[in-house]
Amino acid sequence: MTSIRGAGPLVFGSSSPGCDEIGPFSSCRIGKLGFVSLNGINVIGLDYRGKTVRLNVNVRSSFLNPIKAMEDSTTASFTNTNDCAAAISSASEVILRRCEIQETQQSMSTVRKSTNIVWHKSSVEKFDRQELLQQKGCVIWITGLSGSGKSTLACALSQGLHLRGKLTYILDGDNVRHGLNSDLSFKVEDRAENIRRIGEVAKLFADAGIICIASLISPYRKDRDACRALLPEGDFIEVFLDVPLQVCEARDPKGLYKLARCGKIKGFTGIDDPYEPPLNCEIVLQQKGGDLVSPSNMAETVISYLEEKGYLQA
Repeated sequence: MTSIRGAGPLVFGSSSPGCDEIGPFSSCRIGKLGFVSLNGINVIGLDYRGKTVRLNVNVRSSFLNPIKAMEDSTTASFTNTNDCAAAISSASEVILRRCEIQETQQSMSTVRKSTNIVWHKSSVEKFDRQELLQQKGCVIWITGLSGSGKSTLACALSQGLHLRGKLTYILDGDNVRHGLNSDLSFKVEDRAENIRRIGEVAKLFADAGIICIASLISPYRKDRDACRALLPEGDFIEVFLDVPLQVCEARDPKGLYKLARCGKIKGFTGIDDPYEPPLNCEIVLQQKGGDLVSPSNMAETVISYLEEKGYLQA
């Protein structure tokens, strides 16, 4: 009784002289499957995504004794050509599966503390979602001092785009700290992690084809630049609300400047912690002294930029 083990390499041999032909195929010994030679079987092709394995066989029954196919603990005996072909097909599936596992293992990666992870590609891509929404996904990153009007601008911008039939979502700094980032303080390292997380979430929204509006102080240039690097060129639109500290402090809508001046809040941006203004942002909106621009007018400035760059169409 001949045994076929569905393991190990599949190796092709060369035809022997004087072999019979069945149709276009040779019936002589031409290959090995696993560790055992096959007589009277022609293996005509292995194609695994252009690499290894699609198994087609032609069997001449007069050359075959009953064979036994084994895969791990499962065994079966076959006495006809159909069963034999099925056994070989089953063995090829084992080989295919092992090739797939090997390919997956080769594509595994490590990201920070995450090991053995594989990116799973979706059949619906960013382009498809943008076609559905008739807009292009991007991140509008509004930065500036506390009290500069970031949240107010974000809401005006979202409303203006909504009236134009465009889908947006606001990631407000305080709102995100109510949930996703509620475990973070305002220490330097936690502020950096706060920005990183929001940047990653904003990237997902942009990939979904949504116009994401991130509104937060984000005082450090390197953290904003790291978020910019997450997105394709042009999809990160930095909007700097250039409002002098004295104007922001005079507004003090949350009473935070007063608390900071009294020493009740430590590390407050603009008082005892620096704010690093952008050097090469896409849009600068200035508010100086009594020369104030309404939130809706500032929002229109941003919307005009989006129209010019083609983000309001697919």
